[in-house]
Amino acid sequence: MTKAPAPIAAGITVSVPARLHLGFLDFNGDLGRRFGSLGIAIGGLRTTITLAKAERAQVDGPNSARAERYLDIMQRHLGLPDFHRLTVDEAVPAHAGLGSGTQLALAIATAVRRLHDIPIDVRGDAVRLGRGARSGVGIGLFNQGGLVVDGGRGASTQAAPIVARLAVPESWRVLLVLDPKRTGVHGPEEENVFVALPPFSAEQAAHLCRLVLMQALPSLAEHDIVNFGSAIKQMQARLGDYFAPAQGGHRFTSPTVTAALNLLDRAGAFGIGQSSWGPTGFAFAPSAQEASRLLTPVRAHPDCQGLDFRICTALNRGAEISVHAAENAHTA
Repeated sequence: MTKAPAPIAAGITVSVPARLHLGFLDFNGDLGRRFGSLGIAIGGLRTTITLAKAERAQVDGPNSARAERYLDIMQRHLGLPDFHRLTVDEAVPAHAGLGSGTQLALAIATAVRRLHDIPIDVRGDAVRLGRGARSGVGIGLFNQGGLVVDGGRGASTQAAPIVARLAVPESWRVLLVLDPKRTGVHGPEEENVFVALPPFSAEQAAHLCRLVLMQALPSLAEHDIVNFGSAIKQMQARLGDYFAPAQGGHRFTSPTVTAALNLLDRAGAFGIGQSSWGPTGFAFAPSAQEASRLLTPVRAHPDCQGLDFRICTALNRGAEISVHAAENAHTA
Protein backbone atom coordinates (compact mmCIF):
# COMPACT_ATOMS: atom_id res chain seq x y z
CA MET A 1 0.00 0.00 0.00
CA THR A 2 1.35 3.39 -0.98
CA LYS A 3 1.79 5.84 1.85
CA ALA A 4 2.13 9.58 1.21
CA PRO A 5 5.07 11.11 3.06
CA ALA A 6 4.61 14.08 5.36
CA PRO A 7 4.86 17.45 3.64
CA ILE A 8 8.09 19.37 3.97
CA ALA A 9 8.31 23.10 4.55
CA ALA A 10 8.70 25.13 1.38
CA GLY A 11 8.54 28.39 3.30
CA ILE A 12 7.97 29.79 6.77
CA THR A 13 6.14 32.95 7.79
CA VAL A 14 6.66 34.35 11.28
CA SER A 15 4.56 37.22 12.60
CA VAL A 16 5.53 38.97 15.85
CA PRO A 17 3.47 41.60 17.71
CA ALA A 18 4.95 44.95 18.63
CA ARG A 19 5.68 45.53 22.29
CA LEU A 20 5.54 48.37 24.75
CA HIS A 21 8.37 48.71 27.24
CA LEU A 22 6.64 50.06 30.33
CA GLY A 23 9.73 50.71 32.40
CA PHE A 24 12.89 49.46 34.11
CA LEU A 25 12.97 48.46 37.77
CA ASP A 26 16.51 48.74 39.13
CA PHE A 27 19.56 50.59 37.82
CA ASN A 28 21.22 50.40 41.23
CA GLY A 29 22.39 46.79 41.11
CA ASP A 30 23.51 46.44 44.71
CA LEU A 31 21.61 43.13 45.02
CA GLY A 32 23.64 41.65 42.19
CA ARG A 33 21.16 42.24 39.35
CA ARG A 34 20.46 45.32 37.22
CA PHE A 35 17.67 46.56 35.02
CA GLY A 36 14.63 44.27 35.25
CA SER A 37 11.68 45.51 33.23
CA LEU A 38 7.98 45.37 32.45
CA GLY A 39 6.47 45.01 28.97
CA ILE A 40 3.29 44.20 27.09
CA ALA A 41 2.52 42.75 23.63
CA ILE A 42 0.13 44.79 21.48
CA GLY A 43 -1.89 44.15 18.36
CA GLY A 44 -2.25 46.40 15.33
CA LEU A 45 1.49 46.74 14.73
CA ARG A 46 3.64 43.75 13.92
CA THR A 47 6.72 42.46 12.14
CA THR A 48 6.12 39.69 9.60
CA ILE A 49 8.80 37.87 7.62
CA THR A 50 8.72 35.02 5.11
CA LEU A 51 11.70 32.75 4.52
CA ALA A 52 12.21 30.12 1.81
CA LYS A 53 15.10 28.23 0.26
CA ALA A 54 16.27 29.71 -3.03
CA GLU A 55 18.84 29.32 -5.80
CA ARG A 56 20.41 32.66 -4.87
CA ALA A 57 20.41 34.87 -1.79
CA GLN A 58 17.77 37.57 -1.78
CA VAL A 59 16.51 39.89 0.97
CA ASP A 60 13.68 42.33 0.33
CA GLY A 61 11.44 44.67 2.26
CA PRO A 62 11.83 47.28 5.01
CA ASN A 63 14.90 47.04 7.26
CA SER A 64 16.45 44.69 4.69
CA ALA A 65 20.07 45.52 5.63
CA ARG A 66 19.46 44.59 9.26
CA ALA A 67 17.46 41.52 8.23
CA GLU A 68 20.28 40.33 5.96
CA ARG A 69 22.76 40.65 8.82
CA TYR A 70 20.60 38.57 11.15
CA LEU A 71 20.09 35.92 8.47
CA ASP A 72 23.81 35.71 7.78
CA ILE A 73 24.61 35.23 11.48
CA MET A 74 22.08 32.43 11.77
CA GLN A 75 23.28 30.67 8.62
CA ARG A 76 26.87 30.73 9.82
CA HIS A 77 25.95 29.63 13.34
CA LEU A 78 23.92 26.67 12.08
CA GLY A 79 26.33 25.80 9.28
CA LEU A 80 23.72 26.11 6.55
CA PRO A 81 25.09 26.19 2.99
CA ASP A 82 21.69 26.89 1.44
CA PHE A 83 20.67 30.17 -0.12
CA HIS A 84 17.49 31.78 1.15
CA ARG A 85 14.92 34.26 -0.03
CA LEU A 86 13.91 36.47 2.89
CA THR A 87 11.07 38.96 2.60
CA VAL A 88 10.21 41.43 5.34
CA ASP A 89 6.50 41.69 4.60
CA GLU A 90 5.79 44.32 7.24
CA ALA A 91 7.71 45.91 10.08
CA VAL A 92 6.95 48.22 12.98
CA PRO A 93 8.77 51.58 12.82
CA ALA A 94 12.43 51.29 13.74
CA HIS A 95 13.80 53.14 16.80
CA ALA A 96 10.30 54.12 17.92
CA GLY A 97 10.31 52.22 21.22
CA LEU A 98 8.26 49.29 19.91
CA GLY A 99 10.89 46.54 19.90
CA SER A 100 11.49 46.40 16.16
CA GLY A 101 15.03 45.02 16.35
CA THR A 102 14.26 42.14 18.70
CA GLN A 103 11.10 41.22 16.77
CA LEU A 104 12.96 41.09 13.47
CA ALA A 105 15.92 39.15 14.87
CA LEU A 106 13.85 36.49 16.61
CA ALA A 107 11.43 36.15 13.69
CA ILE A 108 14.32 35.42 11.32
CA ALA A 109 16.08 33.06 13.72
CA THR A 110 12.88 31.12 14.32
CA ALA A 111 12.09 30.92 10.60
CA VAL A 112 15.58 29.62 9.76
CA ARG A 113 15.36 26.89 12.39
CA ARG A 114 11.82 25.87 11.48
CA LEU A 115 12.59 25.78 7.74
CA HIS A 116 15.49 23.39 8.36
CA ASP A 117 13.74 21.38 11.08
CA ILE A 118 16.18 22.51 13.79
CA PRO A 119 14.92 22.96 17.39
CA ILE A 120 13.96 26.55 18.16
CA ASP A 121 16.17 28.40 20.67
CA VAL A 122 14.65 31.83 21.25
CA ARG A 123 16.78 32.87 24.24
CA GLY A 124 20.02 31.56 22.74
CA ASP A 125 19.39 33.21 19.39
CA ALA A 126 18.55 36.51 21.06
CA VAL A 127 22.02 36.51 22.61
CA ARG A 128 23.67 35.45 19.32
CA LEU A 129 21.95 38.28 17.48
CA GLY A 130 22.81 40.91 20.08
CA ARG A 131 19.32 41.37 21.50
CA GLY A 132 18.23 41.63 25.13
CA ALA A 133 21.37 43.33 26.37
CA ARG A 134 19.36 45.01 29.12
CA SER A 135 15.65 44.17 28.87
CA GLY A 136 14.32 40.64 28.48
CA VAL A 137 10.69 41.57 27.82
CA GLY A 138 11.00 41.37 24.03
CA ILE A 139 12.22 37.78 24.32
CA GLY A 140 9.50 36.85 26.80
CA LEU A 141 6.74 38.45 24.75
CA PHE A 142 7.92 36.66 21.61
CA ASN A 143 7.16 33.41 23.40
CA GLN A 144 4.07 34.28 25.43
CA GLY A 145 2.50 37.66 24.76
CA GLY A 146 0.47 39.27 27.53
CA LEU A 147 2.35 41.31 30.14
CA VAL A 148 5.70 40.04 31.37
CA VAL A 149 8.29 41.03 33.94
CA ASP A 150 11.94 40.10 33.56
CA GLY A 151 14.27 39.68 36.52
CA GLY A 152 17.20 41.72 35.24
CA ARG A 153 20.78 40.73 34.56
CA GLY A 154 23.16 39.12 37.01
CA ALA A 155 26.89 38.52 36.64
CA SER A 156 26.39 35.37 34.56
CA THR A 157 23.07 36.20 32.89
CA GLN A 158 22.91 35.90 29.12
CA ALA A 159 19.24 36.79 28.69
CA ALA A 160 17.17 38.16 31.57
CA PRO A 161 14.74 35.52 32.88
CA ILE A 162 10.99 36.07 32.75
CA VAL A 163 9.76 35.94 36.35
CA ALA A 164 6.08 36.85 35.89
CA ARG A 165 3.48 36.72 33.12
CA LEU A 166 -0.16 37.77 33.24
CA ALA A 167 -2.91 37.98 30.64
CA VAL A 168 -4.32 41.43 29.89
CA PRO A 169 -8.13 41.87 29.82
CA GLU A 170 -9.42 41.58 26.26
CA SER A 171 -11.68 44.60 26.75
CA TRP A 172 -8.79 46.95 27.57
CA ARG A 173 -7.36 49.13 24.85
CA VAL A 174 -3.91 50.64 24.38
CA LEU A 175 -3.80 54.12 22.88
CA LEU A 176 -0.60 54.63 20.90
CA VAL A 177 0.80 58.02 19.99
CA LEU A 178 3.55 57.78 17.34
CA ASP A 179 5.70 60.64 16.06
CA PRO A 180 6.93 59.70 12.56
CA LYS A 181 9.34 62.66 12.50
CA ARG A 182 11.47 61.49 15.44
CA THR A 183 13.42 58.47 16.61
CA GLY A 184 14.44 57.45 20.09
CA VAL A 185 17.94 56.96 21.42
CA HIS A 186 19.55 53.82 19.96
CA GLY A 187 22.82 52.15 19.03
CA PRO A 188 26.11 53.55 20.36
CA GLU A 189 24.30 56.65 21.59
CA GLU A 190 22.26 54.47 23.94
CA GLU A 191 25.41 52.88 25.35
CA ASN A 192 26.87 56.32 26.01
CA VAL A 193 23.68 57.49 27.72
CA PHE A 194 23.71 54.64 30.23
CA VAL A 195 27.33 55.38 31.07
CA ALA A 196 26.59 59.09 31.61
CA LEU A 197 23.44 58.73 33.71
CA PRO A 198 23.68 59.69 37.40
CA PRO A 199 23.64 57.04 40.16
CA PHE A 200 20.28 55.42 40.85
CA SER A 201 19.55 54.99 44.54
CA ALA A 202 18.43 51.76 46.17
CA GLU A 203 15.41 53.66 47.50
CA GLN A 204 14.34 54.62 43.97
CA ALA A 205 14.71 51.04 42.78
CA ALA A 206 12.80 49.72 45.78
CA HIS A 207 9.89 52.03 45.08
CA LEU A 208 9.70 50.97 41.43
CA CYS A 209 9.77 47.29 42.38
CA ARG A 210 7.07 47.89 44.97
CA LEU A 211 4.88 49.62 42.38
CA VAL A 212 5.17 46.58 40.12
CA LEU A 213 4.81 43.80 42.70
CA MET A 214 2.28 45.41 45.04
CA GLN A 215 0.21 47.52 42.65
CA ALA A 216 0.60 46.93 38.89
CA LEU A 217 0.56 43.11 38.88
CA PRO A 218 -2.20 42.49 41.43
CA SER A 219 -4.32 45.22 39.87
CA LEU A 220 -3.91 43.60 36.46
CA ALA A 221 -4.85 40.21 37.93
CA GLU A 222 -8.03 41.81 39.32
CA HIS A 223 -8.74 43.72 36.07
CA ASP A 224 -8.43 47.00 37.99
CA ILE A 225 -7.31 49.48 35.35
CA VAL A 226 -7.43 52.45 37.74
CA ASN A 227 -4.72 51.16 40.07
CA PHE A 228 -2.82 49.44 37.29
CA GLY A 229 -2.70 52.75 35.43
CA SER A 230 -1.68 54.62 38.55
CA ALA A 231 1.32 52.32 39.07
CA ILE A 232 2.45 52.65 35.44
CA LYS A 233 2.04 56.42 35.48
CA GLN A 234 4.12 56.74 38.66
CA MET A 235 6.85 54.50 37.23
CA GLN A 236 6.92 56.51 34.03
CA ALA A 237 7.17 59.82 35.88
CA ARG A 238 10.15 58.69 37.94
CA LEU A 239 11.93 57.04 35.02
CA GLY A 240 11.16 59.88 32.64
CA ASP A 241 12.68 62.40 35.03
CA TYR A 242 15.74 60.17 35.48
CA PHE A 243 16.24 59.90 31.70
CA ALA A 244 15.44 63.56 31.04
CA PRO A 245 19.11 64.60 30.55
CA ALA A 246 19.22 62.25 27.53
CA GLN A 247 15.87 63.50 26.23
CA GLY A 248 16.51 67.20 25.88
CA GLY A 249 15.71 67.84 29.51
CA HIS A 250 12.16 66.48 29.16
CA ARG A 251 10.28 63.56 30.66
CA PHE A 252 9.31 62.34 27.18
CA THR A 253 11.29 62.55 23.95
CA SER A 254 8.79 64.23 21.61
CA PRO A 255 7.16 67.55 22.58
CA THR A 256 4.22 66.79 20.30
CA VAL A 257 3.69 63.37 21.85
CA THR A 258 3.97 65.03 25.27
CA ALA A 259 1.17 67.43 24.33
CA ALA A 260 -1.03 64.52 23.29
CA LEU A 261 -0.29 62.55 26.45
CA ASN A 262 -1.12 65.57 28.62
CA LEU A 263 -4.48 65.89 26.88
CA LEU A 264 -5.20 62.20 27.32
CA ASP A 265 -4.22 62.41 30.99
CA ARG A 266 -6.58 65.32 31.62
CA ALA A 267 -9.39 63.51 29.77
CA GLY A 268 -9.12 60.47 32.06
CA ALA A 269 -6.85 57.97 30.31
CA PHE A 270 -4.81 55.62 32.51
CA GLY A 271 -1.13 54.69 32.69
CA ILE A 272 0.32 57.59 30.71
CA GLY A 273 3.86 56.95 29.52
CA GLN A 274 6.54 56.53 26.87
CA SER A 275 7.70 53.16 25.56
CA SER A 276 11.44 52.72 26.02
CA TRP A 277 13.28 55.76 24.56
CA GLY A 278 10.21 56.74 22.57
CA PRO A 279 9.15 58.73 20.80
CA THR A 280 6.04 56.51 21.01
CA GLY A 281 3.71 57.38 23.87
CA PHE A 282 0.90 55.28 25.27
CA ALA A 283 -2.11 55.27 27.55
CA PHE A 284 -4.74 52.70 28.57
CA ALA A 285 -8.53 52.73 28.37
CA PRO A 286 -11.00 50.19 29.80
CA SER A 287 -12.92 49.69 26.53
CA ALA A 288 -12.90 50.40 22.81
CA GLN A 289 -15.70 52.94 23.25
CA GLU A 290 -13.81 54.84 25.95
CA ALA A 291 -10.61 54.75 23.89
CA SER A 292 -12.42 56.35 20.97
CA ARG A 293 -13.93 59.01 23.23
CA LEU A 294 -10.53 59.87 24.68
CA LEU A 295 -8.71 59.99 21.37
CA THR A 296 -11.19 61.85 19.15
CA PRO A 297 -10.54 65.39 20.46
CA VAL A 298 -6.77 64.74 20.72
CA ARG A 299 -6.56 63.81 17.02
CA ALA A 300 -8.09 67.16 16.10
CA HIS A 301 -6.12 69.30 18.56
CA PRO A 302 -3.79 71.83 16.87
CA ASP A 303 -0.88 70.89 19.16
CA CYS A 304 -1.05 67.25 18.02
CA GLN A 305 -0.93 67.54 14.25
CA GLY A 306 1.50 65.23 12.45
CA LEU A 307 1.13 62.42 14.98
CA ASP A 308 -0.04 58.90 14.19
CA PHE A 309 -2.70 57.65 16.62
CA ARG A 310 -3.69 54.00 17.02
CA ILE A 311 -6.15 52.14 19.22
CA CYS A 312 -4.79 48.65 19.87
CA THR A 313 -5.60 45.59 21.91
CA ALA A 314 -3.12 43.83 24.14
CA LEU A 315 -2.18 40.42 22.73
CA ASN A 316 -2.11 37.43 25.06
CA ARG A 317 -0.13 35.31 22.62
CA GLY A 318 3.35 35.43 21.20
CA ALA A 319 4.67 34.97 17.68
CA GLU A 320 2.66 33.09 15.07
CA ILE A 321 4.49 30.60 12.83
CA SER A 322 2.94 29.47 9.54
CA VAL A 323 4.36 26.66 7.40
CA HIS A 324 3.91 26.73 3.63
CA ALA A 325 4.08 23.07 2.65
CA ALA A 326 5.47 21.55 -0.53
CA GLU A 327 4.45 18.08 -1.63
CA ASN A 328 7.14 15.42 -1.57
CA ALA A 329 7.35 12.93 -4.37
CA HIS A 330 5.36 9.79 -3.53
CA THR A 331 7.23 6.56 -2.99
CA ALA A 332 5.96 3.02 -2.77
